[in-house]
Parts: sequence; C-alpha cells; structure tokens
Amino acid sequence: MQMFDDLCGTPTALPSTLIGDWNRVILGLLSHAAMAGPALNALLERAPDFALGQAVRGLSCLLLGRAEMVAIARKAYAAAITSPTPTARDAAFVHALGDWLNGQPTRAAARLQAILTTQPHDALAMKMVQAILFVLGRPAAMRASIEGIMLAWDDHPARGYLLGCYAFALEETGAYARAERIGREGVALCPDDAWGLHAVAHVHDMTGRAQDGLAWLDGRQASWAHCNNFRFHVWWHQALMHLDLGNAEAALALYDRDIRADKTDDYRDIANAASLLSRLELDGVPVGSRWDELADLAETRAADGCLAFADLHYMLALCGGGREEAAAGLIARMAAARPANGEAAGIIARPGLHMAQGLQAFAAGEYSTAWLHLRSGRADLAKIGGSHAQRDIFARITIEAALRGGYTEAAEGLLLDRQAQRGGALDGYAQRRLTLIGAARAQAV
Repeated sequence: MQMFDDLCGTPTALPSTLIGDWNRVILGLLSHAAMAGPALNALLERAPDFALGQAVRGLSCLLLGRAEMVAIARKAYAAAITSPTPTARDAAFVHALGDWLNGQPTRAAARLQAILTTQPHDALAMKMVQAILFVLGRPAAMRASIEGIMLAWDDHPARGYLLGCYAFALEETGAYARAERIGREGVALCPDDAWGLHAVAHVHDMTGRAQDGLAWLDGRQASWAHCNNFRFHVWWHQALMHLDLGNAEAALALYDRDIRADKTDDYRDIANAASLLSRLELDGVPVGSRWDELADLAETRAADGCLAFADLHYMLALCGGGREEAAAGLIARMAAARPANGEAAGIIARPGLHMAQGLQAFAAGEYSTAWLHLRSGRADLAKIGGSHAQRDIFARITIEAALRGGYTEAAEGLLLDRQAQRGGALDGYAQRRLTLIGAARAQAV
C-alpha cells in the first residue's frame, strides 16, 4: 500500500486524493471544530477500510460518555480490526480503542503515548492522549506528555495547538503564570484554538482575576465560534467571571442566550448548565424554572453509567429539578458499580457514589449527612476528571454543607485549602464565605 504523509509528516494509509480531507479532520480535532465529526464520517464513507480513521471515530465516540455511543465505537472497532494496519501507529490506535472498550482507558492512553516516543510530532496522538487523560483526571500526566515532545514541535505547523494543550496542563498543575504566557503564545499562533484560549481563562479563574478574564475573552468570539459544543463551555467561563464579580444578571443572560442556546443532552453541556445554576443558588440567586429542562434530560441520561463526572452533574440537575425518585434511582445504579467492571465503574463506585449521596442529602436539607458523604469523596474527587473550575461546584457544595451543618472550622479549613490551591488568590466566592464566618464569630463574642 502506498503511503502519503499527513500534515504532521506522518505516513498515512490513504490515497493522495484523500490526504487533504484527513488533514482537515486532524485540524478540526485540534481546534474542536464542529466540522470534525462530519468530515471524518464523510472520509470513512469513501475509505471504510481506513483503520486509523475508524479507530479515531471509535475513540471520539467513547469520549462523549453516552451509552449509545459505545455501540458505535464497537462497530468502528470491528471495522478497524479487520482492516489493514500498515504502520505501528495505526495498530496502536486500533488497540487503544480496544483497550477502552474493555474498560481500560489508562492502557489506551499509554498505547497512544508510546507512539509519541518514536513520532513526537504526531499531532493526532498528542491530542488524543490529552483528551483521554483529561477524562481520567490526570493533569500531571497531561503535562508530562507535552513536555516530552516539545522539542519536536519547534517548527510544527500545529505548534499553537500543542501550546494550548500545554497551557491547560500547566494551569491544572498550578503553574499559573507560565500557563498564561504559553496560552497567549499559542492563541497568537493559532487564533482558532479555543482550548488554548480557554486555558488562559482558567488561569484567570484560578487566580481570582475575573475582570482580566473578561477582558481576555472580549472580542475573541471568533476563536470559539467555529467550535462544536465546546463553544458553550467558553461562554460558561464568561458567565463564571460575571458571577464572581457579583453580576448575576449577566451570568443568567449568558445562560439563556449562549450556554443553553441548544437544549442538548450532552453531559458536558448539562455540566455547564447545572454547575452554573448551582453556583447561582448557593449565592442566593433565584433561577426560576431553568432546572426543569435539565432535570428532564438528566432523567433520560441517568442510566448511562459511562462517567462519574457525568453522573454527578446529572445528580445536580435531578436535585435542582426536585426529581427525588430519579435521583434515588441514580444513587442505586451508582451503588451497583464495581471496579471489576472497568476503570470508569471503579470511579463511579468511589468517589462518585459518596459525592452523589452528599448532593442528594444536601438537596434534602440534611447538611450533616451531606457533609459526611462529601468529605469522604473529596480526597479522590480529581479522579472524576474535568478541570479544577468544573469540580469547584462540588467543593463549594461541600463547604456549604459544612457551614450549614455547623462545622464552621472545617468550612474555613476547606476555604483556606482552596485558596492555597489557587496560589493564594481569593475569588469573590471565598471572600464572601470568609466574611460570613468572620461576622458569625464576631457576633458570638
């Protein structure tokens, strides 16, 4: 089989007439473009025996965290495993898909990481490693993966996207100043890199600089307008910044106009919405009937059992919408999860179940019970994946449970731990809670 190089100089088992289409898929995946999925499907219609493309399709389906996507991933794997794999790279992608389908995403990431040891310029492997490790909640490994290949990317045509990934990993591992500098550099090279743009927004969140964050995003909407549903997540960041500054009206306006512009049931979109509504309610802001459509969608997705991160946001939506029976059903399903059934099931069992039970108790006003469960799940919370900013809603509810349950010293300790994680920065939320604690103490004297 004749091989042609893709945009990264990697030999690819496609005719020369299709290499341009494949390069567009790679660039679409790197930039989170809405066209990436349809472009890949169109390519596979013309080249159904393209094993690498089938493997990428299957892995992308698993990243969606939806039960029905597992069946599509299995079909992609069946097509890939019976197609020629003329390079070690092709075979690694195919076997990585098989690993994840067998409940071992860590092994899948390791297989793809092995590609980078011999082909460090492989942008596709780089991005897929980052995506899987993100779902697994392993920012240190994300950072190490990028740092191991940086020298091979000095004149890489996709260098800006690598820098965006690096900026995010730096931010998630606490290197805030460097993350901001690298992220800005990456966006300058690749202005459509919404991931790098949002990495800089994360820095502003973690360092309590909401006004600077709004200034960073202002006028850069073109950087995420081309995106798939990731664009809703960037709008979510903007809403968080407004909320941190005390402007709940602006946050709600973004919710209605942009964050829930499409009433999708993608777990990431539900996570954006449910976590924002929860933050608003913790700050005493009424959100009206907005929980209803989220709760409806969460009821239909709660049986998926794909990711603890998704389950916990479904629980937020169910509790927010007062769906007690559905919430109890989700708890029962999570309680039945066993590590023997795969890595995802193990994380659902712990810390997922404790956190879900805590959220359920908190919604019922049983704050001491909520505190006990949430405290138990807190130490391993990073395992659910996502970012510090996304998981912060669970940190806030844990703090609130401690405050309302009368565990004031514990709440203060959590706030100080949170501040330390943020490089000593105090955001608006922490300032308000510490002020409440101080006022309560002054009254008690």
